[in-house]
Formats: sequence, C-alpha cells, structure tokens
Amino acid sequence: MRLTKKKHSCIRLEKDGATLVVDPGAFSEEDAAVGADAVLVTHEHPDHYDEGRLRAALEAGAEVWTLRSVAAELAAAYPGRVHTVGHGDTFTAAGFDVEVHGELHAVIHPDLPRVTNVGFLVDDAVFHPGDALTVPERPVDTLMLPVMAPWNKVSEVIDYVREVGPRLTIDIHDALLTELARPIYDRHVSTLGRAEHQRLAPGDVREL
Repeated sequence: MRLTKKKHSCIRLEKDGATLVVDPGAFSEEDAAVGADAVLVTHEHPDHYDEGRLRAALEAGAEVWTLRSVAAELAAAYPGRVHTVGHGDTFTAAGFDVEVHGELHAVIHPDLPRVTNVGFLVDDAVFHPGDALTVPERPVDTLMLPVMAPWNKVSEVIDYVREVGPRLTIDIHDALLTELARPIYDRHVSTLGRAEHQRLAPGDVREL
C-alpha cells in the first residue's frame, strides 16, 4: 500500500490500482480528492470536510463513507453512493477493508458542544483518528498522528502514541504548525513516543 501525504489531515492510499482518500478538507489541496475511487470523512469541520471537493469526487464516480452529519448534506443528490457509518461498522471501499472507531470529537473547550467524529482503520494497518485521540481495540501498524490542534498539547500526543503502540507514526493535522516549531515537535514525539516517527511534506510518499 502506498501512502501520499496531502496538506493538513488529508492522505491518499493506493493499492491494486485503486485510490482511497481521507479528509480532503479546505486546508488540503484543491485536487486532493481528484481520482479517488472512495473518500472517507471523519467529521464535519471544514478543515476535514469540504463540500465542493466531495461533490467533485462524487461527480467523477467516487463513493463516500462518513458520519451522519456529513452524509445528510450529500446523500440525496447521490443515491447509493454516500454511506453513513458509525463506531463498530466495517465495510469495503475500493478494495480497502475499513473499520470505524470512535464517536466524538476531542474537547476544544467545555463551553463548546462536541460534534461527532469517527476514525478509520484501513486494511488492519493505517489508522486515521480524525480530531480525536481514539485508541482502536486492536493493534495498529501506522498511526496518522494529529500533532497540533486547538484541542491538544504535545504531552497528550505523546501519551496517545504510547497507548496505541504503533510501529510508525506519521504527522497529520499540521497545517497550523510553523516551521520554527516543527523540529521541537519532531524531537519530542520521536524521543518520547516509543515508535518510529516520520514527518512527510505534502506530496511525499511512503510505502507501507
């Protein structure tokens, strides 16, 4: 399986000629979902879900799997191609086996209501948690790690890596992280996380 890092929280996975895209939001490239056979969306926040990008992908023939709040905006226009999923569901998308883990977005502040959020475990190997520190109930080889957000701090990120126990972590949710801060985050996650850590620039590819 080939993983291509896109901007912020978006990734592309390719296998056997098929392409799966996760979270092509407004912070990711305009063409992040172009050519996708399947798209997964973790939640409704615009840095993860961009309606225009999803509609363009659907018009080109893709199918979408997401939670109810996003699916409700698209399903009527694309019958049979927008699928609502929740915690515990399993499905196959473009030849990828996917499990759904988690239910709620991490707490930004107690005064703000929490939206729903799901994470996706793809082919028993790559876990994308969206905006939550969800721990799947099974081993994870590669953890897409949300390193910088209004709802986390680096100590929580490190403890999350330790709890999940992956072989490899790759940064996501990093569009707001400045170049000055990146080496600091890299050092802390690498030395304290107890897993191999890799930061990919947008467009970089990793074979898994």
